[in-house]
Amino acid sequence: MVDILVVEDERDLNDVVCMYLRDAGYEVTGCLNVHDAYEAMHGRMFDLVISDIMMPNIDGYAFAAKLRELYANLPIIFMTARDDIASKKKSFHTGVDDYMVKPIDYDELVLRIEALLRRSHIVDENRLEMGNFSMDAGQMTSSIGGEEVPLTAREFNIAYKMLSYPKQVFSRAQLMDEFWDTESYTGLRAVDVYITNLRKKLADCDGFDIVTVRGLGYKAVPR
Repeated sequence: MVDILVVEDERDLNDVVCMYLRDAGYEVTGCLNVHDAYEAMHGRMFDLVISDIMMPNIDGYAFAAKLRELYANLPIIFMTARDDIASKKKSFHTGVDDYMVKPIDYDELVLRIEALLRRSHIVDENRLEMGNFSMDAGQMTSSIGGEEVPLTAREFNIAYKMLSYPKQVFSRAQLMDEFWDTESYTGLRAVDVYITNLRKKLADCDGFDIVTVRGLGYKAVPR
């Protein structure tokens, strides 16, 4: 399920946006400030961020700039009362992908989210392709050159997440927190075992490599 972070200091609006997006089928976490947003993102990967600009202590510009520094492909939408061209220009120069002026039309927000996710290859009719490798999230199937590749559910989820964010480094802790529950936790080195298995099973893929980033984790790099 697509995981969205909403950062908005107006509590009632935050609640309404989160409720509407949950009704639209998304997993949603609401935060009232940037500090809480950083806490929510610790060890967890969100698929899209919606943020206000005018917030206490750390504003949306600084937040978006930091997100863009850390996550090159993370879709970011500003949701703000500022309707002047200077604010829009600064926002897009900061790295924001879309800009909506309050009051928000929630149906339009969902349409913009869908468009951004498609452009980011996170949601594309539940399919993802890179070179001769394809994945179908709806059917949980994967293939190389049309030949099915048997992946376990956890292998599939790890590969799908990494390929949704090419060149994005995922730490072992991030992958562990997302794809292991507390009852099955066996240590961070379990991630290495799954990566080794994925490399073996996907050795014939011609579109990407799973690269080890020493001291940090792993990333999928297109060829």
